[in-house]
Amino acid sequence: MSLKIVQIIPALDAGGAERTVVEITGAVVAAGGQALIISAGGRLEEEIRALGGEIVHLPVDSKNPYVMWRNANRIASIAREFGADLLHARSRAPAWSTRAASKQIDLPFITTYHGTYRTGGVLKRRYNAIMASGDAVIANSGFIARRIISQHGIADDRITIIPRGVPPLYFEVPEAVTSPAQFLLDHGLPKDRPVDEPLIVLPGRLTRGKGQEIAIEALAQLHSQNDKAHLVLAGDSQGRKRYVKGLHQQIARAKIADYVHFCGHVQDMAALYACADIVLSASTVPEAFGRIAVESQASARMIVASAHGGALETITNEQTGFHFEPANAADLAAVLKKVMMLDTAPHKQMRLAGRKHVRAHYSREAMCVKTLGVYRDLISPHEGR
Repeated sequence: MSLKIVQIIPALDAGGAERTVVEITGAVVAAGGQALIISAGGRLEEEIRALGGEIVHLPVDSKNPYVMWRNANRIASIAREFGADLLHARSRAPAWSTRAASKQIDLPFITTYHGTYRTGGVLKRRYNAIMASGDAVIANSGFIARRIISQHGIADDRITIIPRGVPPLYFEVPEAVTSPAQFLLDHGLPKDRPVDEPLIVLPGRLTRGKGQEIAIEALAQLHSQNDKAHLVLAGDSQGRKRYVKGLHQQIARAKIADYVHFCGHVQDMAALYACADIVLSASTVPEAFGRIAVESQASARMIVASAHGGALETITNEQTGFHFEPANAADLAAVLKKVMMLDTAPHKQMRLAGRKHVRAHYSREAMCVKTLGVYRDLISPHEGR
């Protein structure tokens, strides 16, 4: 069966959902199919085209009802011209347009529930429910599958759990892209620091939910105990100037400006991890999956993560990494200090256990095979109609 798959996503910049679009595009093309992405665009476009994917620009990032209505007609027209077998929506606003388009042209409609999506009143719950309305619904963790069932009341046999996957070789051989020494130099990060001053890396866009404030507070507590470390905040501000200004003010008050480093968006994540002594995921709200936890383990880096959401599944506490109480800077500081005091042998043993754990459960190949299987299961009966 030759697949013609259309994926619809608001933008193509950084993020787990965006990265999955790239990986599924590659898998569809490698399987002899065709992949088309409808999006407002972004920095990942070149990579998608290099894999053989096509891109059509539409303002599917808009939540304006009129624009969403127009998008439905345009998605239907694009999919019909492309000869699509299936429409796969990966976010709420485009999902509303995509479901309407699928009904117009009688195509299977699938969703991936990528986020936790905050609940509120009746309207908010109704808006979120579109992500549980697909002919098939993919959840990227058991945590999200349980959340879908509890919030939307759908049958569990409509949900397929497909965790995100990582390409092991990319993270296991980072020098094949950029050497750690060169990465530090290119990003103005401390290269020649004392061996007892570890480099803690927190990847993620600069937004309160990612926990940068908690990380800075924990670092300040460590320094007050004379346990020095460096913190690298790697991610886009995406226009959040007030939040970033507040971070700088917090850093200045704690007098740790020489120990906190901003390096913006990072394209070569493997090189970033290779530089890190500790990788930190400090999200204050549960992550649906949390790719940082898996990527860091694939890189054989020590991971410390908030004990909620997907991280409870992807990290085995004190075996492949460490958990800390969410939004608790004191507990984070205590866990970081514990990691910093680990002897070399148990430290290495945990890091290698993390890599083995990812190889066994979170490969990109497994994710792609399972997703293409869901596609084929939906398309086959539809073809016979």
